[in-house]
Amino acid sequence: MEKNYIVTKSNKLITCNYDLSLQEQKIILTLASMVQPQDTEFKEYEFKIKDFMNLLEVKDKKKYIEIPKLTKELMKKVFEIREGKDIIQMAWLSSARYRTGQGTVVLKFAPDLKPYMLELKELYTSYKLENILSLKSKYSIRMYEILKSNLFKKSIEIELEELKNMVGAKEKSYSVYQNFKNKVVNIAIKEINLKTDLYINPDFEEIKTGRKVTSIKFSISQN
Repeated sequence: MEKNYIVTKSNKLITCNYDLSLQEQKIILTLASMVQPQDTEFKEYEFKIKDFMNLLEVKDKKKYIEIPKLTKELMKKVFEIREGKDIIQMAWLSSARYRTGQGTVVLKFAPDLKPYMLELKELYTSYKLENILSLKSKYSIRMYEILKSNLFKKSIEIELEELKNMVGAKEKSYSVYQNFKNKVVNIAIKEINLKTDLYINPDFEEIKTGRKVTSIKFSISQN
């Protein structure tokens, strides 16, 4: 697993709504970094289990059994992408094969993801894998990707409910704006500014309808 490998995804895939754990996102993005620009089909990508455990910060070797559980759960995660009037439901992985005698796992992306990850010609975003590997919050990874895809605009206004859906902030407590701001947005911005190639102005603009914050405007620059 090379930190300098590049993750490339269509902006449509980046900004759709899905809810993956921190570990699940790191699996998907590490796998995405193995895809080459010239690829026309998804290949099977093989990883050493010990490398996987390091990636997911599983310290105890006795927890080897946790890795198959993780990929099994990940294969159940279905998300949706809108294409015109259509809503496409799809999974992330088509298979996960554990070669127990060799201590390796072979993963393959689901074929429905091809238009969003292969032979991309427009409206896509690329970044080095290392930008997300040290992030500790699942929301930080999603915020990084969403804001990275809008770097060329220098700023982006996102409706509050849309942002919650995109990053998978489903906890009941986040219906209170201050909770969402403190536990998701502020933490993500702090991590992104400290550990990635983006700088997000922490004094973001809160746009209100009446007294209620309904949108957030972020200023984005290269770190």
